[in-house]
Amino acid sequence: QVQLVESGGGLVQAGASLTLSCAASGRTFSSYGMGWFRQAPGKEREFVAAISWSGINTYYADSVKGRFTISRDNAKNTVYLQMNSLKPEDTAVYYCAAGRELYGSRWRRETGYDYWGQGTQVTVSS
Repeated sequence: QVQLVESGGGLVQAGASLTLSCAASGRTFSSYGMGWFRQAPGKEREFVAAISWSGINTYYADSVKGRFTISRDNAKNTVYLQMNSLKPEDTAVYYCAAGRELYGSRWRRETGYDYWGQGTQVTVSS
Protein backbone atom coordinates (compact mmCIF):
# COMPACT_ATOMS: atom_id res chain seq x y z
CA GLN A 1 0.00 0.00 0.00
CA VAL A 2 1.28 3.45 -0.93
CA GLN A 3 -0.25 6.72 0.17
CA LEU A 4 0.54 9.86 -1.80
CA VAL A 5 0.19 13.47 -0.71
CA GLU A 6 0.77 16.33 -3.15
CA SER A 7 1.75 19.85 -2.17
CA GLY A 8 3.12 23.03 -3.71
CA GLY A 9 0.20 24.17 -5.81
CA GLY A 10 -0.98 27.74 -5.89
CA LEU A 11 -1.92 30.80 -7.91
CA VAL A 12 0.80 32.29 -10.10
CA GLN A 13 1.09 34.57 -13.09
CA ALA A 14 1.94 33.38 -16.55
CA GLY A 15 5.67 32.87 -16.97
CA ALA A 16 6.23 32.01 -13.33
CA SER A 17 7.54 28.76 -11.88
CA LEU A 18 6.21 26.29 -9.32
CA THR A 19 7.51 23.07 -7.89
CA LEU A 20 5.06 20.39 -6.88
CA SER A 21 6.00 17.69 -4.42
CA CYS A 22 4.47 14.30 -3.84
CA ALA A 23 5.36 12.58 -0.58
CA ALA A 24 4.83 8.84 -0.45
CA SER A 25 4.42 6.58 2.51
CA GLY A 26 5.66 3.01 2.56
CA ARG A 27 9.04 1.36 2.42
CA THR A 28 8.71 0.25 -1.19
CA PHE A 29 8.54 3.69 -2.79
CA SER A 30 11.77 3.13 -4.70
CA SER A 31 10.25 0.15 -6.51
CA TYR A 32 7.45 2.23 -8.04
CA GLY A 33 7.37 4.25 -11.19
CA MET A 34 5.81 7.64 -10.55
CA GLY A 35 3.70 9.87 -12.69
CA TRP A 36 2.04 13.27 -12.71
CA PHE A 37 -1.34 13.82 -14.31
CA ARG A 38 -3.59 16.86 -14.44
CA GLN A 39 -7.24 17.62 -14.90
CA ALA A 40 -8.56 20.97 -16.04
CA PRO A 41 -12.20 21.98 -15.49
CA GLY A 42 -14.47 20.22 -17.93
CA LYS A 43 -11.67 18.09 -19.33
CA GLU A 44 -10.44 14.57 -18.86
CA ARG A 45 -7.39 13.85 -16.76
CA GLU A 46 -4.27 13.83 -18.89
CA PHE A 47 -0.71 12.61 -18.57
CA VAL A 48 1.96 15.18 -17.74
CA ALA A 49 5.19 13.38 -16.84
CA ALA A 50 6.56 10.16 -15.40
CA ILE A 51 9.78 8.79 -14.00
CA SER A 52 11.11 5.28 -13.56
CA TRP A 53 11.94 3.83 -10.15
CA SER A 54 15.65 4.58 -10.67
CA GLY A 55 15.07 8.07 -12.01
CA ILE A 56 16.99 7.23 -15.17
CA ASN A 57 14.01 7.23 -17.50
CA THR A 58 11.63 10.15 -17.79
CA TYR A 59 8.62 10.75 -20.00
CA TYR A 60 6.76 13.96 -20.83
CA ALA A 61 3.65 15.09 -22.60
CA ASP A 62 4.45 17.18 -25.65
CA SER A 63 2.61 20.12 -24.12
CA VAL A 64 5.07 20.38 -21.21
CA LYS A 65 8.31 19.10 -22.73
CA GLY A 66 11.09 21.61 -22.21
CA ARG A 67 9.16 23.48 -19.51
CA PHE A 68 8.52 20.81 -16.85
CA THR A 69 11.01 18.52 -15.16
CA ILE A 70 10.16 15.45 -13.12
CA SER A 71 12.61 14.12 -10.55
CA ARG A 72 12.61 11.92 -7.48
CA ASP A 73 14.50 11.45 -4.25
CA ASN A 74 14.08 7.87 -3.09
CA ALA A 75 15.77 8.63 0.22
CA LYS A 76 12.99 11.13 0.95
CA ASN A 77 10.18 9.11 -0.66
CA THR A 78 9.33 12.15 -2.74
CA VAL A 79 8.77 12.92 -6.39
CA TYR A 80 8.87 16.46 -7.75
CA LEU A 81 7.50 18.34 -10.72
CA GLN A 82 9.39 21.52 -11.51
CA MET A 83 7.18 23.70 -13.71
CA ASN A 84 8.70 26.66 -15.52
CA SER A 85 7.25 29.17 -17.97
CA LEU A 86 3.75 28.40 -16.80
CA LYS A 87 0.86 29.18 -19.10
CA PRO A 88 -2.84 29.72 -18.36
CA GLU A 89 -3.54 26.41 -20.09
CA ASP A 90 -1.49 24.67 -17.39
CA THR A 91 -4.28 25.51 -14.93
CA ALA A 92 -5.53 22.23 -13.49
CA VAL A 93 -5.59 19.96 -10.50
CA TYR A 94 -2.34 18.02 -10.51
CA TYR A 95 -2.22 14.45 -9.28
CA CYS A 96 0.70 12.18 -8.60
CA ALA A 97 0.41 8.46 -9.05
CA ALA A 98 2.46 5.33 -8.39
CA GLY A 99 2.60 2.14 -10.37
CA ARG A 100 4.68 -1.03 -10.49
CA GLU A 101 3.80 -2.47 -13.88
CA LEU A 102 4.76 0.48 -16.02
CA TYR A 103 6.19 -0.07 -19.47
CA GLY A 104 5.61 1.17 -22.98
CA SER A 105 2.43 3.16 -23.35
CA ARG A 106 1.31 2.31 -19.81
CA TRP A 107 3.47 5.14 -18.52
CA ARG A 108 1.02 7.61 -20.10
CA ARG A 109 -2.23 5.90 -19.13
CA GLU A 110 -4.16 6.29 -15.90
CA THR A 111 -4.79 2.55 -15.88
CA GLY A 112 -1.06 1.90 -15.53
CA TYR A 113 -1.02 3.35 -12.01
CA ASP A 114 -2.15 1.71 -8.80
CA TYR A 115 -2.19 4.55 -6.29
CA TRP A 116 -3.23 8.19 -6.54
CA GLY A 117 -2.92 11.30 -4.44
CA GLN A 118 -5.75 13.71 -3.72
CA GLY A 119 -4.44 16.41 -6.03
CA THR A 120 -3.19 19.97 -5.70
CA GLN A 121 -4.60 22.98 -7.55
CA VAL A 122 -2.40 25.00 -9.89
CA THR A 123 -3.88 28.20 -11.29
CA VAL A 124 -2.01 30.32 -13.81
CA SER A 125 -3.39 33.78 -14.49
CA SER A 126 -2.75 35.64 -17.74
